[in-house]
Amino acid sequence: MQTHGLTIIQINDTHGYLEPHPELIWTGKEASYPTLGGYARIASLLEAVRRENPDGVLALDNGDTFHGTYPAVISRGEALVPLVNALQLDAMTAHWEFAWGPAHFRSLAARLDHPMLAINCYDKQTGDRPFPASIVVERAGLRIGVIGIAATIIDKSMPPHFSEGLRFTLGRDELPAEIDRLKHAEKVDLIVVLSHLGFPQDVKLAHSVGGIDVIVSGHTHNRLKEPARIEDTLIIQSGCHGSFIGRLDLKILDGQIADVRHQLIAVAESVIPDAAMQRLVDEALRPHRAMLAEVVGQTPIGLHRNTILYAPMDDVLLAAVATAGETDIAFSNGWRYGAPIPPGPVTMNDLWNIIPTNPPVSTVDLTGAEIREMMEENLERTFSADPFSQMGGFLKRFRGLTIYGKLENPPNHRIEHIFLENAALEEHRSYRAAFVTAQAVPQKFGRKRKDLPIRAIDALRDYFQGPPDGTKDGLGRFIVV
Repeated sequence: MQTHGLTIIQINDTHGYLEPHPELIWTGKEASYPTLGGYARIASLLEAVRRENPDGVLALDNGDTFHGTYPAVISRGEALVPLVNALQLDAMTAHWEFAWGPAHFRSLAARLDHPMLAINCYDKQTGDRPFPASIVVERAGLRIGVIGIAATIIDKSMPPHFSEGLRFTLGRDELPAEIDRLKHAEKVDLIVVLSHLGFPQDVKLAHSVGGIDVIVSGHTHNRLKEPARIEDTLIIQSGCHGSFIGRLDLKILDGQIADVRHQLIAVAESVIPDAAMQRLVDEALRPHRAMLAEVVGQTPIGLHRNTILYAPMDDVLLAAVATAGETDIAFSNGWRYGAPIPPGPVTMNDLWNIIPTNPPVSTVDLTGAEIREMMEENLERTFSADPFSQMGGFLKRFRGLTIYGKLENPPNHRIEHIFLENAALEEHRSYRAAFVTAQAVPQKFGRKRKDLPIRAIDALRDYFQGPPDGTKDGLGRFIVV
């Protein structure tokens, strides 16, 4: 009998967070905000695992890596390339990496020391894949086939320039043939799918496609303390912002997984930072530290995005957007990313973490019927009974409205009532709304769309430096009935 010990390390959805930062941890009824994450700590943990299991570590990154903080955005991801390369990863897939268009991302990927995998990404004109579908990695005496699936929503719910000239599938239909090729032509011992579809989608994928040993899942920021076991497939996912990494230890006996051990490892203050990585982090942040450290205001409550129907971080963002747009109604996308801000001082770094794209504040005229249609569409994309139709993000954030609805209802029949203050929204009446990004109000909705001469970061700064807290007046809420 031949035994092999393989360790899979997962890093997912770091969103450009280079340094330790507050992270929200639920502790009963309250939230706590320990300081977690940081590339220097991640590098230290990864090195320790490699010392423990030489030539037996497979290190994978699910993407959402090069976007989400000021240093990442201002450099269009390029400031992170040396840090990511220093981790010596084996493979990666992608989502927000397409934020500056496919051509820029191909250039960025060419500078990486590991392959970018996407079985489900195609050139619209040629039908070719711009990135390989899979690789074979040899570790612990095993041949491991790693197949990448990029976020399928890139050409569906992201801004159009993300996917210019490309189309994205779920990857489900392509997987069986690729798994068969890897097993028979490449003689692999293990199939690992590196996915940015999301946890609900990967559970359905595991039910739909046989022959997958492990799915390393990303996108939905789930902190799985134990692997999900779907038939013969193990699924892990490890939070976001680099606050956790996942470790999956597999004992392979005569070609079969004989033992499984998993850890969701907090990247905590007790981890001694890797000195070489810390120097790279300091170099990337040095030009920006003074600006990002500026205190712009105070928050009496913790601001976070860890709740699906509404979140205090977005309550503040929408208050700032509505104030800048001089409207009662405001919309923003239901982004998941953005490290929490504990009660106390708010810095410029915090503002950039809230909305790193720094779009203009815009206004638009919407009818009551359009608001209902837009929210019904978003409810389906968030809560669809079919995981493959879920394309969030959280529920679209809104201000000024109270919406009553039933989440269990079928598409286009979830909303029962919409009120602006105490008046029912009128179907044919036009309402002026402020918003940020077309993810909040897609182009097909509204008239008189206008970008204002103020961007989101300045609107937030003005709001924090204005009269204290008018956030509570006009809060938008979806009430489940």
